[in-house]
Amino acid sequence: MDINNLLKLAAEKKASDIHLLLDYPPILRIDGELFNLNKVVGRDDFPKLSARDLEGFLETMLTKEQKSNFLNKRDLDLSYQVEDYRYRINCAYEKNNITITARVIKAELPTLAEIGMPPVVEELLDLPQGFILVTGPTGCGKSTTLAAMINHINSLHSRHIITLEDPIEYIFTPDKSIILQRQLGTDMLSFGSGLKHILRQDPNVIMLGEMRDLETIAAAVTLAETGHLVLATLHTYSAAQTVDRIIDIFPPYQQGQIKSQLSNVLSAVISQRLLPRKNGGRIAAREILINNPAVANLIREGKIAQIRSAIETNSAIGMVTLDRHIKELYQAGEISRETAERNMEDARLLDD
Repeated sequence: MDINNLLKLAAEKKASDIHLLLDYPPILRIDGELFNLNKVVGRDDFPKLSARDLEGFLETMLTKEQKSNFLNKRDLDLSYQVEDYRYRINCAYEKNNITITARVIKAELPTLAEIGMPPVVEELLDLPQGFILVTGPTGCGKSTTLAAMINHINSLHSRHIITLEDPIEYIFTPDKSIILQRQLGTDMLSFGSGLKHILRQDPNVIMLGEMRDLETIAAAVTLAETGHLVLATLHTYSAAQTVDRIIDIFPPYQQGQIKSQLSNVLSAVISQRLLPRKNGGRIAAREILINNPAVANLIREGKIAQIRSAIETNSAIGMVTLDRHIKELYQAGEISRETAERNMEDARLLDD
């Protein structure tokens, strides 16, 4: 069995991911659901994978250095390309057996219009500085949203854009901007070290693939303070939880300072998840928090629980709660009532 052919087939079948596990045939995730590849192609062409199959896949994909790192650390993330298709690969061990998970990355760069981003986000991206966070669970399209944001800036503005990623996913072609893409492990040792020296690289826009620790979050906030536009992601489920997570990662004696900094630099939090469309495919439902004087005051005073109310009462400037956006998607016929009810905090809103 050839790993390159499997990866190409996953992309051709519109899968978001392919899972390669011992004693299973290849498994595809399509529109959020898992399918045996044999069922997808309608044939029994793909037997259960053996340890030898999985070891062979590694031999094809990994350099000697990558294989050594994997054997030593037991986990490895990398980007990989087969013809025009790109993949984000994770290699890991499970019960001392190799497992491989590949995320399919579309060749075409997404646009803000294609992913349904409201105009208020375009306005924020046109500003020379700020701090925009894209949040949500794994597999909710955060990387795609960041790529659409970079694509927007690149097509309209003369900026120096630097991305810090693990691994590099979408490949950007400079248009009006110049773009440097740095990969963890090959171009920098950590996000923190990459950010430490980034000011000497004269950036206007900085994109962080993920804020994982206190050092990275602190550096990102400081960079936004010093006149840069910073785009980053966090694994949080709502705008309020995002603000809370950033504050709580700091020790108590620093929390007053970070509240003040965040209230000044935060531009927006876009918290999203992907829902199944009625007619196939998936669509993003989003909660959008825009920082204004009222929100900034809540952050400074630590009244994070009141952020949801602030979103509800400021729809005129582009804010929307997740429940409200899910209701809009339901009313537009994009999602079923069952899907709406399953993903809302208060499904009674559907009948208001």
